[in-house]
Amino acid sequence: MTTPIPVYLDCDTGIDDTVALAYLLASPAVEVVGIGTVSGNTTAAQAARNTLDLLHLAGHDGIPVALGAHDHLDHPYGGGAAWVHGENGIGDVEVPHSPAEVDTRSAAELLIDLSHRYAGRLHVLTIGPMTNIAHALEQDPTLPSRVAEVTAMGGAALAPGNISPASEANVHNDPQAAAALIEADWDVTLVPLDVTLEHTLSEEQRGMLLADDRPFVRAVGEILDHYFDFYVTTYGRRTCALHDPLAAVIAAGGVSPARAPRVPVVVDTSWGPGRGQTIADLRGQRVAARDHEGVRTRVVLEVDAPIGAHLVETILAR
Repeated sequence: MTTPIPVYLDCDTGIDDTVALAYLLASPAVEVVGIGTVSGNTTAAQAARNTLDLLHLAGHDGIPVALGAHDHLDHPYGGGAAWVHGENGIGDVEVPHSPAEVDTRSAAELLIDLSHRYAGRLHVLTIGPMTNIAHALEQDPTLPSRVAEVTAMGGAALAPGNISPASEANVHNDPQAAAALIEADWDVTLVPLDVTLEHTLSEEQRGMLLADDRPFVRAVGEILDHYFDFYVTTYGRRTCALHDPLAAVIAAGGVSPARAPRVPVVVDTSWGPGRGQTIADLRGQRVAARDHEGVRTRVVLEVDAPIGAHLVETILAR
């Protein structure tokens, strides 16, 4: 087997973050070496508590969890999405309390430290607002030189947004941070709504998680119940989109981007109606994906296989 990819995970631990975390912990392709939390689906503090408790239930207490930014770069945190993720961020499911506490470092400091420890190998996976990443870049402008790749769930290239007609939640919550991440000198794989909304989980697959004899896996299935309710109005049935899990699966190599051109991407940081829009230059892509020379951001529009079955099989594997 090849050596697992060291991954720093930055998240706002809600329901799909939980599924992504379960996948990463189970995947032999990656090793989660640190986690930072940020306000988004819930507060950074609640996300950290959720993460610690989930790691404890899964038997992974040794992974450091650092508290990140509560407020965003140009505005204070405006509240979570309880109607999507529940009041506690994880579907109002009560998870046993972990005795572990958050790391003494901030999320940005943890990321910088890990970039030195795993220089040239570290993969950054961000599945919430990108505020912590922006803080890390500000604190250490040399950070990109030590990071192998960044995978970011966020944006909407051709699809409509889910917070406004133009913007996706992670980018909308902190457009300036998303712009900083995209403009930095490193390779970025952007996983937008265009592709995440095309991948769903079925009730049968959720039932497989609920039937498992491990408390952590069953808890993931229970947490998904709230999410399935929310997505009925989107899909017309009980299911859910796999936003953060798809980014995790791509980062781990569980699926490969089938159409992901490297194109210039600009984030609208204004306070106008386009705030948070990810403007990807997809002109000339109709016949085949065409990379722009010198561009380091690729926008995933299609992957080579559905991920639902792979996701569940990986989480259930022993």
